[in-house]
Amino acid sequence: MPTTFATSDLPPTRPRATVRLPAFRLRDNDALFRLLLSEVVRPTLPEIDCLLDGRITVDEVAPTDRRAALQALAAWCQLLSVAREWGAVQERRRIEREGESSRIVGSFSNIIGSLPDQGVTADELAEVLGRLRVVPTMTAHPTETKRVTVLEIHRRIYRRLTELRGRDWSPREEGEHLRALAAEIELLWLTGELRLQPPSVEQEVAWGLHFFREVLFDAVPTLHAALAHAVEQTYPGVRPGGFIRFSTWIGGDRDGNPKVTTEVTRRALAACRDLALRSHSRALADLGARISISQGATATPQAFLDHLAALLSSCGPEAGRIVQRNGEEPFRQYVSALLVRTDATIACDAGAEPLARPFAGPRELAHHLRVLDDALVALGAEATSERLIQPFLLRLETFGFHTAALDVRQNSTVVNRVVDEVLGALGRLPSDAPPEARSARLREALHQDEPLDRARLPTLSDEARETLDLFALLSRRPSASHDALGSVILSMTRSAEDLLAVYLLLRWSGGDGLRGAHAAGPAVVPLFETIADLRASPRILDELLRERTVRRAISTTGDLQEIMLGYSDSNKDGGFLTSNWELSKAQVALRRAGARHGVKVAFFHGRGGSVSRGGAPTGRAIAAQPSHTVDGRLRVTEQGEIVSAKFANRGTALANLEILSAAVLAHSLKSPREAALAEDPEFGEAMEALSDLSRAAYANLLRQPGFVDYFHQASIADEIALLNIGSRPVRRFASGPRELTDLRAIPWVFGWSQNRHMITGWYGIGTALSRFVEVRGEAGLDLLRRMFERSRMFRLVVDEAEKMIVLSDMEIAGRYAGLVKDRAAAEAIWARICHEHGLTRDRIAEITGVPDLSRRFPAFKDKVATLRPQLAGAHRLQVELLRQVRAAGGAEAAPREDVEALLMTIHVISAGLGWTG
Repeated sequence: MPTTFATSDLPPTRPRATVRLPAFRLRDNDALFRLLLSEVVRPTLPEIDCLLDGRITVDEVAPTDRRAALQALAAWCQLLSVAREWGAVQERRRIEREGESSRIVGSFSNIIGSLPDQGVTADELAEVLGRLRVVPTMTAHPTETKRVTVLEIHRRIYRRLTELRGRDWSPREEGEHLRALAAEIELLWLTGELRLQPPSVEQEVAWGLHFFREVLFDAVPTLHAALAHAVEQTYPGVRPGGFIRFSTWIGGDRDGNPKVTTEVTRRALAACRDLALRSHSRALADLGARISISQGATATPQAFLDHLAALLSSCGPEAGRIVQRNGEEPFRQYVSALLVRTDATIACDAGAEPLARPFAGPRELAHHLRVLDDALVALGAEATSERLIQPFLLRLETFGFHTAALDVRQNSTVVNRVVDEVLGALGRLPSDAPPEARSARLREALHQDEPLDRARLPTLSDEARETLDLFALLSRRPSASHDALGSVILSMTRSAEDLLAVYLLLRWSGGDGLRGAHAAGPAVVPLFETIADLRASPRILDELLRERTVRRAISTTGDLQEIMLGYSDSNKDGGFLTSNWELSKAQVALRRAGARHGVKVAFFHGRGGSVSRGGAPTGRAIAAQPSHTVDGRLRVTEQGEIVSAKFANRGTALANLEILSAAVLAHSLKSPREAALAEDPEFGEAMEALSDLSRAAYANLLRQPGFVDYFHQASIADEIALLNIGSRPVRRFASGPRELTDLRAIPWVFGWSQNRHMITGWYGIGTALSRFVEVRGEAGLDLLRRMFERSRMFRLVVDEAEKMIVLSDMEIAGRYAGLVKDRAAAEAIWARICHEHGLTRDRIAEITGVPDLSRRFPAFKDKVATLRPQLAGAHRLQVELLRQVRAAGGAEAAPREDVEALLMTIHVISAGLGWTG
């Protein structure tokens, strides 16, 4: 390795000064990235070094250089993120190389190695592994501000860094790798951050599938191998099966997004299927190139030869060419035949005439692969089976011919409106019918109606026709693609009648599961989002399960009812502490309500990336769920920027999937035994009191005169739409007055994050803790400290609120408050926020016993401190640009350079914080 690195060795695209980096700094990725970025940017922005280290800030740069400075700062934040990600993966590998993988908190080895001390037997582990099901669910929530092009550059930079660090290169080779890395950083700098127009739903579908194609298809077998290895080390002889599946909302989520039509959903299903089939085709081509077993080298089982003859007979004219090309290689013939039939399946889907018989479904392909596997084992080629066939079978089991099950989500308001319209058109529900009459008519139709004759309903609205088309697609899915369609998720579920309306639409569309047949229709999943709905959810579930038609449909899914819990809207509705407590209580009550009807309840957690939307360290968040509420099965959303953060690179994806899966396994096995999750009446009573106090304080803030205007004027909430980061609107319903109830949770959190108030992660907690201690005295404080030590849920709330207090910045926030026109209202609201901020900070320190906030989280503290001056400058510039753009009459009237600079500040702040909404 050379002792210096001269950047003059890089391609001389422009005059460069020679900068020499000592070898020890060459191993420092932050220093390396900074050097390369500085060399790229310096000809345009001479003060780049001062900008990157915070000696000058972006608001101090001349207006003519503002765009370049913002672009450089955004690139620097992104490069730091890549460096941290790469470093975390390498540290994990270092620990594993030293044979101490059990030290990696939350890993399979760490969790499974601790089970014997918990008294878990091999039989108990085998039983839970047999039903373990972990389902990450991709969504296109508009929280990813970076363009796909930029994300692809990040991936290439990560790979270039891996290549550079991967071996002890010669000086010439190292120089080549450095130049390749520099070229990618140059592209990052030159690539525009801003989207010229919103992505289409089809583009969002392609974005989501990118992670499967590039990372997840190949990562799953490695993940399974890691679990199998950890189990074998501690419980020899126990064999885990496939446990992970994927779902997606992209192309199926039409809640407030009119661009997601039935045809769009149909095309999304086709895209998911095409990707899976092409992945299998590539894998078969690779397998065929490798499986070069000669017939003369061993005795091929006759049963396998018989299967081969039958398989070749289904390959049409290609059969002869397969045999001719691979005359003495029956195993290669067999794989070639599977490849021909897979390609025929792809051709058939495309409308072409297939040259061979298409596969009926993934089970048929799996059957043929098992025949191949059995033959290899019979030959004694167990290693070939283990390395080539078993991973293929696992991928096929996981991804099928559909990649990920596509859920459909719709809002209860739309579903009820359509059902009422159809019943009215049939002359069975007057428009002025009281709720009791509507409920009775709904149940009557659900029990008696046959599929609709659409010809009798020629005057239905476009909304009703589109909805009925969608449910026809859901109800008539062919068996070959049964796994391709996931659940029907009803957002804003407020009553059992809301769910019965979904079941009625399925019945009208011919859903077999509702007419007594054995084939199950799509599962209907309520999404409880507000505090009131969470509290009502056990009663709603009880009423639903009393309906015999619904109960019969659920029996076709193994007596399993999935329920989705909304973290974002419950936080927006009740504040951070109340949201967490109500979600915890609802899970316990829902599980009991299901048990009374002989139904197991499984939970689907709708978490986002930020703390305010349920984001928290994965292992700790799952470990804090109430006892018995995971029980071997968990779904969780992976939203927006979190998808790229977790799954853009293989090492990171494997680590995140392992932590998620291990946490589900740990909770399922340990929670019945753990005192930290046992229901404690004293703790429960205290949490109820704290929740009531916190919610009252939060609601009082939201009811302050002028609060809606304060939020919109003191944040970038109204400018978010200019970013073009998603296909769906910011509000669920376009018409009507501007109200917080109609504003989606993402812009709500996005706005409070960008202005550094961060109230969605802490507001109300200080008042709750203070008043609790005021009333109960030292005994109350002692109780809170015991809860902090012994209650995982309470500790998680306190820990995450502490981080948000540290991440908030009252000096910066005050600048945004200065944008509000009604100064009297603004000052009153601002005074409340400042008072609550100080109260929360002091009370948390009192409970934890650590006055220096964030000292308990050194990595988090360092991350915040690293970019503090740079982000402060971006905030000051954003405030000034908001003032200028609004004074000019908005984005349409303001100078283009000001609007673009404003949007770039949003990118910089998002990149620096690590998330948006």
